Amino acid sequence: MKSKQDSPRGLALITLTALGVVYGDIGTSPLYALKEAFGGAHALPATEANVLGVLSLVVWSLVLVVVIKYLTFVLRADNKGEGGILALLALLMERNRNGARRRAVIVTAGLFGAALLYGEGIITPAISVLSAVEGLEVAAPGLHSLVVPLTIGILVPLFLVQKHGTARIGRLFGPVMFVWFASIAATGLAEILERPAVLAAVDPRHALRFFAANRWIGFLALGAVVLVFTGVEALYADLGHFGRRSIRLGWYAVVFPALLLNYFGQGALLLNAPGAVRNPFFELVPAWGRYPMVALATLATIIASQALISAAFSLTRQAVQLGYFPRVNIVHTSASAMGQIYIPEINAALMIGCIALVVGFQEATNLAAAYGMAVVGTMTMTTILFFFVARRVWKWPLLPVVLLVGLFLIVDLAYMGANSVKLLNGGWLPLAVAGIVYALMRTWSTGRARLEASVRERTLPMDLLLADISRGRLTRVPGTAVIMTRESEGAPPVLLHHLKHNKVLHERVLLLSIVSRNIPQVQGQARVTVEDLGHGFYRAIAGYGFMETPDIPDLLSQCVALEPTLEFRPLDTTFILARDTILVTNRSGMARWRKHLFAFMARNNLRATAFFNIPPNRVLELGAQVEL
Repeated sequence: MKSKQDSPRGLALITLTALGVVYGDIGTSPLYALKEAFGGAHALPATEANVLGVLSLVVWSLVLVVVIKYLTFVLRADNKGEGGILALLALLMERNRNGARRRAVIVTAGLFGAALLYGEGIITPAISVLSAVEGLEVAAPGLHSLVVPLTIGILVPLFLVQKHGTARIGRLFGPVMFVWFASIAATGLAEILERPAVLAAVDPRHALRFFAANRWIGFLALGAVVLVFTGVEALYADLGHFGRRSIRLGWYAVVFPALLLNYFGQGALLLNAPGAVRNPFFELVPAWGRYPMVALATLATIIASQALISAAFSLTRQAVQLGYFPRVNIVHTSASAMGQIYIPEINAALMIGCIALVVGFQEATNLAAAYGMAVVGTMTMTTILFFFVARRVWKWPLLPVVLLVGLFLIVDLAYMGANSVKLLNGGWLPLAVAGIVYALMRTWSTGRARLEASVRERTLPMDLLLADISRGRLTRVPGTAVIMTRESEGAPPVLLHHLKHNKVLHERVLLLSIVSRNIPQVQGQARVTVEDLGHGFYRAIAGYGFMETPDIPDLLSQCVALEPTLEFRPLDTTFILARDTILVTNRSGMARWRKHLFAFMARNNLRATAFFNIPPNRVLELGAQVEL
């Protein structure tokens, strides 16, 4: 079967769609990147040497980070076609089953990188929309007092509309972003024609001279230059939706040329009019076009924000399926597109965070330090994981991997060092968010592992239970019981609990285990296996990838197809679930505060009936106390 990307028309359509999802964030970077370099906390005078030096850094940063690192190498590190830092973590966990230290490094890098993406998801809508609305100050300085209220007025509806999905309006994202890239390219080209000498910045020697002349201040300028590749992680995270060809084509055919033209245009403007440093992007636009450009920029930043919000939803679903996050309410907003999901809890947290940032920081330039740290932190974690992929999965020789990853780390750490001086001016924010999210994910995965170990200790060998049942001492009642269990072997404690208290057993008993796989999706016959254990007992083991959400009624239909002796009549089937209550003890192995945190998360974990789509009026929950 041919892929849509096999035909030129199909490839063009997918590439156009990718412009609105993959490149929304990096495509709106011209709104604030050079403005921060020449007007931010460590502002540089807009001399010819400085302008050419910064532009040279911009060009070669895009080449090194986007072209070489991500488009050439990182995009190759896919997990069954899916990209993103958690997909990369899942791939490595599947391939590296031995070596506790190595696994600890991999998990730490993967989870902390994922946690930083939540920080980026909060900052992106705030800084992007705020930067666009600030264009009003250039067109009409008297409107300064309206910037923050208007920004909040745009962000709130953006989050409120998420529950309705974006399938319909999402079709417009690509064309709008194409118009955006064409517009910023045209405004930049017009200024370049006024001063073509600015194109000399392509020569990397201008960057070297810039560092030699400015030294420490020149190094700190990297804290602003990092803003030119914000959203670069989206190239990788959206790999599964669009594929390498469309992502690369979109970059080379549209995004890269448009960005370079606009950055060079802003540089030419600064050489001609150094006073334009207050907002070089909007100063580049003719007076008659500033209001339309503000409107277009606002649309572009809304699209960029939407991409990060959707990424946060997808990241959360992956974390839930991989066992790093409690169950949450995952709502599918499209019947045809599985990627269209909405998570109310995450949406509310992002909205509150974004509004707090806008109110607290007031101006986009105040958020720049926080943004840079989030971007570079995630990039660095991706570099670390890429090293393990190259060595353990691809089996590359050590020396080439060390040289390549060493180059990536030099670039990453240089940008991180430049941003670290801004820790007290906002750089602490994404680290704080990431620290909280990382603590939650690590605590949940550790507590869950200890809980499962407790369940295994209380599990009875299945042959002993079946031998006891064969003696006919238990009353069997009509119908089917579905026992949800974490374990794929033995008789689960919840079944034993049921027999102890109710002293009856259904004619048919299905022990159903949902197993999370370290792959995006489980296809075909690998989905579920059913085994007849005898005496009316069956065991089904169902596998789901980290991009999927289990659906029990649908799964039971597949079980019946594989084992015709099974019957599932809605009014004659009982789902028996365990409801564990965590008791915090002084046992070693986990800090007491983490035990309390895990117990709190467990109490607020979404009920299995809602997550697995189980009919709530057919559920019997049996409580048990588990010491942790």
